[in-house]
Amino acid sequence: MPDTASAPVLLGNQPGSFPHSVLAERHPAIIRQVREAFPYEPGQHRALDELLANCTQGEIEPLPADAHDRDLWETWGASDHAGRSWFDVPWLWSESWFYRRLLQAVGYFGPGPWQGIDPFRPFKLAELDSPETDEELAALDDLADRPADDQDRALLHGSLWGNRADLGFRLSAEGARDADAAPGLVADDSDRLWALLDATGTGEGTLCLVADNAGRELVPDLLLIAHLLASGRIGRAVLHVKPYPYYVSDATTADVVDALRRLTRAQGAAAAHGRHLWSALADGRLVLRAHPFSGAPLPYEEMPEDLRAEFASATLTIVKGDLNYRRLVGDRLWPPTTPFTDVTAYFPGPVAALRTLKSDVITGLDSRMEAELVAAEDQRWRTSGTHALIQVRSPR
Repeated sequence: MPDTASAPVLLGNQPGSFPHSVLAERHPAIIRQVREAFPYEPGQHRALDELLANCTQGEIEPLPADAHDRDLWETWGASDHAGRSWFDVPWLWSESWFYRRLLQAVGYFGPGPWQGIDPFRPFKLAELDSPETDEELAALDDLADRPADDQDRALLHGSLWGNRADLGFRLSAEGARDADAAPGLVADDSDRLWALLDATGTGEGTLCLVADNAGRELVPDLLLIAHLLASGRIGRAVLHVKPYPYYVSDATTADVVDALRRLTRAQGAAAAHGRHLWSALADGRLVLRAHPFSGAPLPYEEMPEDLRAEFASATLTIVKGDLNYRRLVGDRLWPPTTPFTDVTAYFPGPVAALRTLKSDVITGLDSRMEAELVAAEDQRWRTSGTHALIQVRSPR
């Protein structure tokens, strides 16, 4: 690993910084949105009010003594951070703690009538059922007649950009190439990604995909898996989702089922992909995992041994999205030219990051690209979601 002394852990205690705005502005807004999305009862409203005051002005408090995961959170640092301001502990930890406490406030963990009710479900379904999703799925019909390279590029870029999936479909379907097809890419190791997937025998490889968001961002991830299974590049896919609702829109098992139902009730190629994936789940070619560490407030360098063994056995692990990228490289303010291969050297097998930039963390840029981005946009490119990357590390 590079010298971490030159890369401080991100905190939220600097006014005007992106992490501070998340803790001071985004989290209160999420509490308001969740409150309005359900007809919660008086006790839940009181708990949400208490959370709002605590997360913005108070100190970190322990979980209730009877919380089912209290011991787990103790091992993840809850005792170490108790009594400190939410703004003075690592930002990754503070964000994760917020969502854990939000679920506590609305009664998600029960017991009671609200047990298991996802507070973010209305937002996920609205996105999944939007006209934009219809358009993106319809674009699959045009893609089916394109050359194999165009299909590869389109489906990879669809997964990369998430809810901008239509960009990848349409540009590739029109035959655009490389830079023209992905004007926002700041790093592109896609050739290395395909080389890893092509290196195993037909139908013999295993892909682990660590999912990010549900809804319109999960659909293209599933389509990429379907494409890799159908093309024989892999014989099995393991889709890692969150064990409970997390970070507003992160995918859970229920969200995978919703996305598959959305595909199967579509038309044309989308429905065919949906049926293929449904069958793949039934016969074991597609497997779901909801490991507790998927919701941990820690970098993947601290993953437990069973998860390490699973990633070690995969032909390739694809880590999707901004939060997972932060966990993959460590939630630190690295110099942007710090090699991605160095900060992920601990990872037990080949790993690829597909990530739209929505936070300050970045590695693996060449100096020319960094200079161009800073000159054009100062530092806004780090958090605006208008840039993305495909980065790959394979053990030598």
